[in-house]
Amino acid sequence: CSSLAIGTTTGYRLFSLSSVEQLDQVHESNEIPDVYIVERLFSSSLVVVVSHAKPQQMNVYHFKKGTEICNYSYSSKILSIRLNRQRLVVCLEESIYIHNIKDMKLLKTILDTPPNTTGLCALSINHANSYLAYPGSATSGEIALYDGNTLKTACTIPAHDGPLAALTFNSTGSKLASASEKGTVIRVFSIPGGQKLYEFRRGMKRYVNISSLVFSMDSQFLCASSN
Repeated sequence: CSSLAIGTTTGYRLFSLSSVEQLDQVHESNEIPDVYIVERLFSSSLVVVVSHAKPQQMNVYHFKKGTEICNYSYSSKILSIRLNRQRLVVCLEESIYIHNIKDMKLLKTILDTPPNTTGLCALSINHANSYLAYPGSATSGEIALYDGNTLKTACTIPAHDGPLAALTFNSTGSKLASASEKGTVIRVFSIPGGQKLYEFRRGMKRYVNISSLVFSMDSQFLCASSN
C-alpha cells in the first residue's frame, strides 16, 4: 500500500504514496511502449512489465540499475501477473505459470485451466502462505485454491452459481473474498479450509460488473468497486 504502478502508451511510471499532499514519481521508463501490465514487488526495485508490442513476453527489470533481469515468453497473451516475495505467477487464458522469485525459475505449470478470458487470479501477498486462487470453472463460480509453496492443490470452493468476476486475499492470506458476474453477493471464505465466513449483499439490481475487491490491511474492511 505504499506505491503505485501505472502502465501508459509511452511506458510505465512508479509513484510513492507516502505523502498525502502529493504523488511523488519514483521512476519513469519510456523504453517499452504500450505497457498494459506493470507489477512492482512491493517497494523494491524489481518490476515486471508486459506490453502490447509483445503480449506473450514478460520482462523483469531492476529499475534502479536500469537493467533487465530476465524475460520469458509464453504460448499465448499474458493476461495478468501476480507476485509476492516467494512466487511470481503468470496467468494466460488456459494456463498458469508459477516462478520462484529468487532465481525466476519455472517451478510449476498448471495446464488446461478453465477458459479465463480476463486473467482473473489472486495471490496472497503473505509469502509464508503463497496461496493462489483462480476460476475452477468457466460456467459456475467455483474457486480453485492452490498452494504456491508446496505446489499442490489446496481445495475447491463452490463460491457462486455464476462465473467469477473478482477475487482477493486479505494481507495475511487467511481470508479470500469473491464476487460473481451477477455482482449481487460478495462472499468471504477462510483459507485454506474454504469455509464461508461472511456474505454481503451488494444490491438487488441484477448484473453489476464488479471490477475489483480489496481488503484493508487490518482486514476490518472490504471494498468493492463496480460500474
